[in-house]
Amino acid sequence: MKIVNRLARPFFVKWLVFFMGLLIMSFGISLMIKANLGSAPWDVLHIGLYYQFGLSIGTWSIIIGFLIIGATSWLTKKWPQAGAFLNMLFVGIFIDGYLMLPFFKTPDSTAAAIIMLAAGLIINGFGIGLYIASDCGAGPRDSLMLALTEKTGKKVAHIRLFMELFVLAGGWLLKGPVSLGTILFCVSIGSIVGYTLSFCKKIVNYWIERSVYDEDLNKRTIWLDHHDGLGKKVR
Repeated sequence: MKIVNRLARPFFVKWLVFFMGLLIMSFGISLMIKANLGSAPWDVLHIGLYYQFGLSIGTWSIIIGFLIIGATSWLTKKWPQAGAFLNMLFVGIFIDGYLMLPFFKTPDSTAAAIIMLAAGLIINGFGIGLYIASDCGAGPRDSLMLALTEKTGKKVAHIRLFMELFVLAGGWLLKGPVSLGTILFCVSIGSIVGYTLSFCKKIVNYWIERSVYDEDLNKRTIWLDHHDGLGKKVR
């Protein structure tokens, strides 16, 4: 029972960080979409599908994520991790939630739109770093990338580039928004996540260590309340 209690708080902290990361990442994605200056390749595809077939951007994110999870499971012959499934579901829900906010609008000036785009890119990168740092499982697209890397023997960078170009081409054919934001995302997101992931790992490790320390301190305080300074139990 003591072992379970000791593991419960770190487990809770990791999943809390995971959902915080998804919430922040989705906000960054939504900012980039609303800036209307081009989005990340996968979002170009989701928006293109929305333009051509209706539904919502978040719904298409979930549908594509579901197809990717299915393909990854078929390639690896393994059931998907809970983190991949929850990532697929909640990112789509969060994106639609942000985009439906009445005050969340495209800026009137180009300068303001560029600022929104830059903010979205940085926030997106921070959210990615946070959810990865939680170590609760890779998202659908990253899971597929790893599966293809294992099956083909190619480098991760080459597989990732192929996936991004393939998806971007499909989104462009569907009239998705390919513009400045798309280029900025492709050339900078790796560096941004590289920095934020290191920072977020330190935060997550601190919170986990703190949660265990607080639990031990609380048990120590309760013990002292019922014992004297010599270790004898007080009635």
